[in-house]
Amino acid sequence: MLSAEETRALLDSIDASGAVGKRDRALIAVMTFTFARVGAVVKMRAEDVYAQGRRTWVRLHEKGDKRHEMPCHHKLDAFLHDHLEALRAAAAAAGAPLNPKAWLFPTAEGASGRLTARPMGQADAYRMVRRRAAAAGIATKIGCHTFRATGITEYLRNGGKLEVAQQMANHESARTTGLYDRRHDQVSLDEVERILI
Repeated sequence: MLSAEETRALLDSIDASGAVGKRDRALIAVMTFTFARVGAVVKMRAEDVYAQGRRTWVRLHEKGDKRHEMPCHHKLDAFLHDHLEALRAAAAAAGAPLNPKAWLFPTAEGASGRLTARPMGQADAYRMVRRRAAAAGIATKIGCHTFRATGITEYLRNGGKLEVAQQMANHESARTTGLYDRRHDQVSLDEVERILI
């Protein structure tokens, strides 16, 4: 898992001046702030980001065709709207409005910076995460599932309840959610320095 500081550094390191950067930042943010599995995130369509009341919500299509809906954290909201604006601009340049059924996280066409109409797969997302982490100078070996553990741990570290984390992560059991809780895994350097040899 990553610390909150490392996750912020990773998101801040992504150059979001182009469509690919906006996509990558939004994809990582969805996994972090909703505790979503990468398989659910890459299945999202443009229509899976919607307004309800005054909030932006996301709809995830989880294992077993279960729908899971969650309100967006304010940072996720901003990243998703930035990404959707890029998708709308690309659709308008092609002479059409953004299709609500369009993939929310499409692949990119080589190094051109243009997004395709094809969805990213889990392997594409994994390669992107590894590439972005390396560019941000993060030495920790991470993958897509890292963001689920990071989000859950940070939520619990800041006073969140395990039962609510279970609901947010769409887990059947609080025991499963507890496996992602890494609050007690970190040994401080001060404690290690107590070994006076």
